[in-house]
Amino acid sequence: MTKFLLSVHVLAAIIAIGPVTVAASMFPPAARRALEAPDDPGATGTVALLHRICRAYGALGIVVPVFGLATGLAMGVLGDAWLITSIVLTGLAAAVLLALVLPRQEALVEGQGTRGTTVRLAMFTGIFNLLWATVTVLMIVRPGSTTGA
Repeated sequence: MTKFLLSVHVLAAIIAIGPVTVAASMFPPAARRALEAPDDPGATGTVALLHRICRAYGALGIVVPVFGLATGLAMGVLGDAWLITSIVLTGLAAAVLLALVLPRQEALVEGQGTRGTTVRLAMFTGIFNLLWATVTVLMIVRPGSTTGA
């Protein structure tokens, strides 16, 4: 059962979190282009599409920690420091996405943002991506692991 849970956890991370990190990273430059050419339907359409991807795959991303916790429980590692740290960082990443990234994207999609909004959005997106990269490294290295990594 542990292998199944771990497989779903990893697949969910790849399928759900990967698109959010890519789309969120693409959003600020696309939004700047849309701000420079507000009459360009391609530019505004791209921004709207990237925002929908971030919202949809961000919502789907809840599967990652759910199966991560189930896997940790099955492996008996819920009390390990690396996993607790990963849980905290995952929560922070979700908070950054929900409170800082998506609302700024929404404002830009609705035409209420400025170039300054895209700069702050790029910074928050970088923080979001860095948090997920750190969680990924912790999942691979697992301090104290017996896998030899």
